[in-house]
Amino acid sequence: MTTTSHPRQRETRRPGRPVVLLVPIPGSSRIHELWAGTKLLVVFGISVLLAFYPGWVTIGCAAALVLAAIWTAHIPRGALPSIPRWLWIVVAIGGFTAALAGGDPLVSAFGLEVGLGGFLNFLRITALTLVLLALGGLVSYTTNVAEIGPAVATLGRPLRLLRLPIDEWAVALALALRAFPMLIDEFQVLYAARRLRPKPVPRNRKEKRQQRRLEVIDLLAATITVTLRRADEMGDAITARGGTGQLSAHPRRPKLSDWVAMTISVLVCGAGVAIQTMLTVR
Repeated sequence: MTTTSHPRQRETRRPGRPVVLLVPIPGSSRIHELWAGTKLLVVFGISVLLAFYPGWVTIGCAAALVLAAIWTAHIPRGALPSIPRWLWIVVAIGGFTAALAGGDPLVSAFGLEVGLGGFLNFLRITALTLVLLALGGLVSYTTNVAEIGPAVATLGRPLRLLRLPIDEWAVALALALRAFPMLIDEFQVLYAARRLRPKPVPRNRKEKRQQRRLEVIDLLAATITVTLRRADEMGDAITARGGTGQLSAHPRRPKLSDWVAMTISVLVCGAGVAIQTMLTVR
């Protein structure tokens, strides 16, 4: 008599999509071909607009502009990161606590008047945050990191009259943006290697806390070592290519498509401000 043992079937969860920053999506579109300075100006303009006019109309206009740009850039849905469950819980708690503030408008339910002012303000701030995050992600997914430093140097050229070190700032920004993805990969490799190492089983809580402290210290030491090694290698590569001046020098300038994109952005934002002002006056 033979018996067959059924192996325990473990539930396999699909790994979430990580947050990928400063890595452009392969492909070409009208948004990809825009000058990096144009995108930075549009981001700055929309950020200032939403800071001074955080109304529903202006947020809706900015959201429509961002969605149209995402559709034009052909960004796939798989490029978006997965939203963890704890974030939904935090948002729900924030919405509940904001709803307790009350305020106009008032809604009658079961003989009670409930103020939705605080909850609507929470929704407005959440929508504004999502628009700004989508705008930053759009720039990250459609812009080469090497183009941002020269664009900042070009846009900051008028500030040279004030004797500000614009070129040095542009070089520092370019180095930081180039090193950021590389260091993230290094940290992920270090963390994975650390998890694969055998760990002694702690006998009590005190040893467990001490083990965690030692792990943090080891990771910090390894991280500093890797960062210094990468910085030395990047310094040698920059020296071999002609120095830091090459990081802020780029012959690209705005074209007709860039002026069209900025004009559309100004018209949409201006229309949002005008409609918002009219509604506020009424």
